[in-house]
Amino acid sequence: MRYLSGEEEKKARKYIDEAANIALDSTCLRRKCGAVIVKDEKVIGRGYNSPTMRLESQRRCHLNKEEYDKKVTDKTCCVHAEQRAIINALENNPFGIIDSTLYFARLNENEKNIFAGKPYCTICSKLTLDVGIGRFVLWHEGGICEYSTEEYNDISYNYRGE
Repeated sequence: MRYLSGEEEKKARKYIDEAANIALDSTCLRRKCGAVIVKDEKVIGRGYNSPTMRLESQRRCHLNKEEYDKKVTDKTCCVHAEQRAIINALENNPFGIIDSTLYFARLNENEKNIFAGKPYCTICSKLTLDVGIGRFVLWHEGGICEYSTEEYNDISYNYRGE
């Protein structure tokens, strides 16, 4: 991982802000998230988290995550923002996703952009790696940080909680 600075940080902040704006479309009751995928300085995919097909019948935000069986690895009811951005990018540009960059944003209850936290979602880390996305960018307390998707996946698997 490396912290971005100068012009790289300025560009990354622009895309993180765009991901935060997309997160406003989320209907998740726990946390609103957004993601954009960028290739050659062009946004090729956008996504936000919400229940499958935005169906209220699929909402499970009210359930206690500890009630799920240990084999249920994703205890959220939402399709993740990263997943939706990947689907969107593949629908619009199936071969252009290779070596792209995914920018992620998380909003607080007041819909303000907040620090993303450490990599922990193996569902998204595996998928980004598998489709050929080259980098994953998050906003941390120390600044905007870029990970290779392989590194992001490794860190996610080693996550032990904050």
